[in-house]
Amino acid sequence: MNKLITSFITITLLLLSNLASAELSVGDQAPDFKLEASDGKTYQLSDFKGKKSVVLAWFPRAFTKGCTIECKSLADNGHLLKEFNAQYFMASTDELSKNKEFAQETKADFPLLSDANGDVAEAYGVSFMGYAKRHTFYIDISGKIVMIDRNVRPATSAEDMAKHMERLDF
Repeated sequence: MNKLITSFITITLLLLSNLASAELSVGDQAPDFKLEASDGKTYQLSDFKGKKSVVLAWFPRAFTKGCTIECKSLADNGHLLKEFNAQYFMASTDELSKNKEFAQETKADFPLLSDANGDVAEAYGVSFMGYAKRHTFYIDISGKIVMIDRNVRPATSAEDMAKHMERLDF
C-alpha cells in the first residue's frame, strides 16, 4: 500500500511540475519580462520590440563550473555577437548581488539578469527545482521566439550563438 501511495504522489508531482512550467515553442510570443541586471540597469523585453532581436541565455547557477565556462565564453568572444542587431543576456534565478559578483569575476561585458523569485523562468518553462535549465531563446524583432537551443554547449556558447544569430538574420 505504501508503495502505491508513494508512486501516486510521485506521478502527481511530476504532472504538476510539467503543468506549472509549460514549454514554449518556436512561433510563440516570448513572455515579457522586466528584470534587474548586473550592470545596474533594468531591462524589459518589450523595450526592444521593433528595434532589436533578443537572445536570452538561461543558466542554472552562478559560480558553478558549466555556468562559469559559458559566461567566460560570451565575455571572451563578445566581438562575435556585437556585430548583430541584437541584445544578448544571460539570466538565472540567482539573487542580483550574486549575479553582479559573477559578472565581475567572469569579466562579463553584457548584462546578467536576475530572476530571484523565478516568475520569468517559470513563464519561459525553464524553471526546475528553483534553478533555470540551460536553454537559450532567440527572439526576433517582433517579439516571437524563432529558435530555442536546449542543447547549449558552455565552452562554445558564444560561437554557437553567433552562428545561430547569423542563420536567423539578426
